[in-house]
Amino acid sequence: MTRQWWGSLTFLHWRFDSAVIQAFLPPGLTVDTWDGAAWVSMTPFVMTIRVGRLPLIPGMGTFPETNLRTYVRGPDGRDGLWFFSLEADSLPLVIGASALYGVPYKWADMDVDVGATMRYRSRRRIGRPADHDITVQVGPRCEGSDLDHWLSGRWRAWTRVAGRFCTVPVEHPPWPLHEATLVDLDETLMAAAGLTRPAESPLVRFSPGIDVSLGRPQRR
Repeated sequence: MTRQWWGSLTFLHWRFDSAVIQAFLPPGLTVDTWDGAAWVSMTPFVMTIRVGRLPLIPGMGTFPETNLRTYVRGPDGRDGLWFFSLEADSLPLVIGASALYGVPYKWADMDVDVGATMRYRSRRRIGRPADHDITVQVGPRCEGSDLDHWLSGRWRAWTRVAGRFCTVPVEHPPWPLHEATLVDLDETLMAAAGLTRPAESPLVRFSPGIDVSLGRPQRR
């Protein structure tokens, strides 16, 4: 349905108690765990999007986005992502994707400084205030652990459209990963979602980017 480029992306992964995350999920979804723990990830990046064969739509060319997500299994047992929020600096995307996919997009004023040191800034324009200012230092390329691939290798998102569970299929190659160091983190996205950010430092990875194909919602 759409072809996208997700580039200059940083993964920030936190370990959570599985019961805490399960309490945030709608009936029918089960928290997916690694070694008994749930995980919540914040992923700031830069997106370029094209809808089918249509020309680029004004406001939907290239823009920053930040997702706050966890890892779940749906009613049919298949794994996927569940989004707490998705910040995007594109009003057409926020309106269109919220209606089509049923995901909680938020319109935000965002900026990304690209380089060996990455800085991602965001502030919601409307609704409940939430923001972030994230700086990471990009390190060398790495193969990634089994946990890295478990966290990044997800091929569908779970959502609800008109009260019914749907999956949104995602196709992309494995993420090329780099080691990364968190330099500075100031964020209120987790608090806005009702989560308390763990005191321990997150697992941090960076990726220069990948091509992505996103399909239509499929009812389950």
